[in-house]
Amino acid sequence: MQLYNKLSAKERAALIDEAGTDRLTISFYQYATIGNPQVFRDTLFIKWESIDVLGRIYIAHEGINAQLSLPADKFKDFKEHLDTITFLEGIRLNVAREQDNKSFLKLKIKVKDKIVADGLDDDTFDPTDIGVHLKAQGFNDILDDPDTVLIDMRNHYETEIGHFKNAITPDVDTFRESLPIIEDDLKDHKEDKNLVMYCTGGIRCEKASAYFKHKGFKKVYQLEGGIIEYARQIDAEGLENKFIGKNFVFDERRGERISEDIISNCHQCGNPCDTHTNCGNVACNLLFLQCEECKEEHANCCGKRCKYVNALTFEEQKELRKGNPNSNKIFNKGRSENISFKK
Repeated sequence: MQLYNKLSAKERAALIDEAGTDRLTISFYQYATIGNPQVFRDTLFIKWESIDVLGRIYIAHEGINAQLSLPADKFKDFKEHLDTITFLEGIRLNVAREQDNKSFLKLKIKVKDKIVADGLDDDTFDPTDIGVHLKAQGFNDILDDPDTVLIDMRNHYETEIGHFKNAITPDVDTFRESLPIIEDDLKDHKEDKNLVMYCTGGIRCEKASAYFKHKGFKKVYQLEGGIIEYARQIDAEGLENKFIGKNFVFDERRGERISEDIISNCHQCGNPCDTHTNCGNVACNLLFLQCEECKEEHANCCGKRCKYVNALTFEEQKELRKGNPNSNKIFNKGRSENISFKK
């Protein structure tokens, strides 16, 4: 029985075009105790492949973290299947603000040590003992409190293109780096300040809120459903939008616009730009901001060397890559000497 993806991204894209069916991009997570993550993973793969689900899903003993897309007409089948799983029954699904039929081109369900890599090794830490969830209106209200400290729990390349007004945005590459930095910066305010956190869809804040409670912080809050759910609620309820710019998302879209503000710059020319791309040289694959003019001038590459390599034949590029393993971690590489206009 097939339990892994067999089609290339190019082959899958062609099938999506041929089907001519609108797809929905969805994300969700749940912390729960999963006794046998591998069996759970295989069960999901069999079911989800049958209804044409594509995406990137992580399973661990501590729960599930899923970003995926599926045909819009299969949404009911998908939701009914989730409801047959005890800890996923009635779960909130974050539906993307901006849809793209090709947001995902493969179904990848992986078993991991953790669904969010936190770098923690603490048997007394309980990720289910979380802070107070805030909906959009409550979140807006608490931001007006002078005793509130607002923390962005995302990475530098995410916060660069969009964040909440007056948020502290740690200059970090990974979630695990931000935890000790925030704890140290606020160590004198564990009892008197409202520690309010937000992230893309809520999963990082869920763990962070439990961590900071564990570390003695008394007033811990998180934006329920993250920026994705916040944007939906402010539209549905006609609320003030306190987010400026774009929300970075972990699929082929790379971002969803929340406000019309462009707060970042092209990393090559410095002009206003908030469009992420990966360098066309697959041996580099740098994630960076590139405007349309620079995209054309530099052939979708981050610098002269990569432009030269990208123009070589496939076999020539393959020869150059011999002995140099290439990382496929495309979302954590937004730093390079090649780019001139990086904050």
